[in-house]
Amino acid sequence: MKQKYLALSIAAGLCAATQAHAQSSVQLYGLIDLSAPTYITHADANGKHYIGMGNFGEPWFSGSRWGLKGAEDIGGGTKVIFRLESEFRMADGQMEDPGQIFDRDSWVGIEDQTFGKITAGFQDTVAKDTSGIYADPYVATNLTTEEGAYTNANNFKQLVFYAAGPTGTRSTNSITWKKLFSNGLYAAADYQFSNSTEFATGSGYQAALGYHGGPFNVAGFYDHTNNGGYVDHTYSIGGNYTYADLLTFKTGYFHYDGDQGSLGKRHDNAWTVSLKLKPHGALDYELGYQQMHTKNAAYNVDGDIPNANSGAFSLTSGVGNGYKETLYGSVFYHLSKRTEVYLAGDYMRLHGGYTVATTFGAKNQLELTSGIRTRF
Repeated sequence: MKQKYLALSIAAGLCAATQAHAQSSVQLYGLIDLSAPTYITHADANGKHYIGMGNFGEPWFSGSRWGLKGAEDIGGGTKVIFRLESEFRMADGQMEDPGQIFDRDSWVGIEDQTFGKITAGFQDTVAKDTSGIYADPYVATNLTTEEGAYTNANNFKQLVFYAAGPTGTRSTNSITWKKLFSNGLYAAADYQFSNSTEFATGSGYQAALGYHGGPFNVAGFYDHTNNGGYVDHTYSIGGNYTYADLLTFKTGYFHYDGDQGSLGKRHDNAWTVSLKLKPHGALDYELGYQQMHTKNAAYNVDGDIPNANSGAFSLTSGVGNGYKETLYGSVFYHLSKRTEVYLAGDYMRLHGGYTVATTFGAKNQLELTSGIRTRF
């Protein structure tokens, strides 16, 4: 009888262990950001101002999105993971990128306690995930293997393009590895396939290193991008420091060399600094400044300087030198852990030959807004 009970106990234990290894989960999640009203100066070719919902429909801080993420424990500390994420516009209910249902994420991978996290598909570049900890006061300060993202589509966001690959700040046909070691060291790398018979054309690779030190974090990346035969390079370094969970300071530097064929190399130097004050209570405050210098930058067919890593320029339109500076700030009032309301604004000035499409020839632009952001 004792042997029978022992056999039944062993069988029950094996069954429980098998079920534990086979545990899986799928989660529906999302975020909604609606900015209204929004005021923008020099918003068309006639110099008129804009008052509307969002930046012509776009929210201020975070693209509204919904998604599915899942994990299955296959034993030995290893999980199979996936994410599908789609962005939409609350202002009019339209898809952010028509025809692309999962325009933020579409990847599958394996996460293991020993070798780290490997994912493949459509996903953030590792440069974007890494540099957010020092280039954007609205991004978490700590280094993780999760995607980091920047804030949304306003003038203070433009540093994100230095972290882009051949298809922008999200890589198609890419494979990524990330690992946060127990001693605080962080390492990551990715490679984007061109998916064509011209293996190198449209491909790119990135590598990132960092140190997760609690109140102090530092990181940097190197980016190699092949835009239709024109090879671009970027490197960046920065960090942050949080004092007593009250004040967070962030700063970072970016250097970019862009191939422009017969017009020679474009050289950019950019830097940023920001502060976030979070006293006890429901309010927090952010203030930041960034400056982007460019030298020998080719203009596109519209006579504007394109974003870094875009490969969009005309070989007949000449080159220009100049810089762009942006001062921005915000106040958040947190209604709960998931929901907050905000006031925000930025002021941008262009100097020398620096021109951008959004100002229609004007040398400055002011953006102001209020809004609400909630998560589920």
